[in-house]
Amino acid sequence: MLTIVPTPLGNLEDITLRSLAALREADIILCEDTRRTIKLLSRYTISKKLVRYNEHNERSLSEAAGFLSLGKKVALVSDGGTPCISDPGRKLVALARARGLAVETLPGPSAVITAAAGSGLPADSFVFLGFLPRSRGKAVKALRRAFALEKTVILYESPFRIKKFLELVVSEFGPGTETVVARELTKLYEEWLKGTALETLKKLEAVKEMKGEITVLLRAPQGHAESKIVNIR
Repeated sequence: MLTIVPTPLGNLEDITLRSLAALREADIILCEDTRRTIKLLSRYTISKKLVRYNEHNERSLSEAAGFLSLGKKVALVSDGGTPCISDPGRKLVALARARGLAVETLPGPSAVITAAAGSGLPADSFVFLGFLPRSRGKAVKALRRAFALEKTVILYESPFRIKKFLELVVSEFGPGTETVVARELTKLYEEWLKGTALETLKKLEAVKEMKGEITVLLRAPQGHAESKIVNIR
């Protein structure tokens, strides 16, 4: 059986009882970085075989699938949050499903949901874009398609590119775009910045160096999405 186990974004107390039970019962734990996962296991006195799982390495995928074929109880974790949501795991889950192997998904921490809930922006329905393409043209196209749906748009961004990204938002979608930047969610230095895209950009420009994991939420100015929809194709 393959069990998808969400792990804390930062605060180790955010793990669920079911997730702890799954980790304790697993024969093997697949993880992105053994150093990150061992800290969590040590906190809860769990000792298990850890195997690094690389989604982009066919040998790693084959090894993981092999464990399942042997009837092993395999737990899949990421460095933080829920696996398969912009984190490794999708290919293994798809392979297990295709082979008729049991897959169990546990509920738990997610940066997307945490940011949506705390943003103050409409979150009854939203568009999640994960990490945008590096190409400016492709990034703008993805955002235009999302804004055309008139919903809150959520994405992940690197601390090294966040200022450049907000410059793109200001120039392509207007300085008045509602913006929330949530940094280091659940961690010691958790920070929320909310305002227009221009206001948020100015706040970040005053910071010499950005660090940590960042979730961005955007809401296009009223009427802007409609005016841009003709440029989507």
